[in-house]
Amino acid sequence: MYTQVAQQLQDRIVNKLKPGDMLPPERELVHRFRVSRSSIRDAIRSLEAVGLLEPRQGVGTVVRALAPEAVITPVTNALLQERKVINELLDVRMIIEPPLAWRAALHASTDQIAEMEAILNRQEEKLHRDEPAIEEDSAFHYTIARAADNGVMLKLVGVLMDLLRETRERSLQAGGRQRKSLAGHRTILAALKRQDAAAAEAAMRRHLLEIERIVLQKL
Repeated sequence: MYTQVAQQLQDRIVNKLKPGDMLPPERELVHRFRVSRSSIRDAIRSLEAVGLLEPRQGVGTVVRALAPEAVITPVTNALLQERKVINELLDVRMIIEPPLAWRAALHASTDQIAEMEAILNRQEEKLHRDEPAIEEDSAFHYTIARAADNGVMLKLVGVLMDLLRETRERSLQAGGRQRKSLAGHRTILAALKRQDAAAAEAAMRRHLLEIERIVLQKL
């Protein structure tokens, strides 16, 4: 999922660069857009595909002259398609994860509850250091899926985490998102500790709705 980065790169090219200019080095783009190298590479490939950029052997990536409408339509269509796919993935999370939280409240072992507590403590430490906590975010949801004691659902959650990883990384950069994420996780964990299945399911549903709102705003 890289089309938002592609759109930002396109905006920079249109506003700052002219045909024949070199695209800045990959390392500079990673720092500027605060995304992974793979996201930058995918964004560059998408803009090469629509003809805005041209890779030149031994030189680098060069900006090409191109009519604006030739670029805007493909990239806009890609953004709309990305939003549709992410909406569908978020819908799947909403279908799967609240019932898993219900089951986890009834099946979680003492060790699994302790593991979740440790994960949230690490998440809070990263929050205080203003560091992204994507690993802890994923681990918390995955541990709930393990506690629900359903191997098929566990695999589905793992796939969803992978498919939504970059989208979740972006959303965690939104102002206040990490604090809201931690608060939602704490509420879910409190219900799991009480073995209150209905409260755990409701807390997970509220948490996912908050995530969905922020993710779609970022798009």
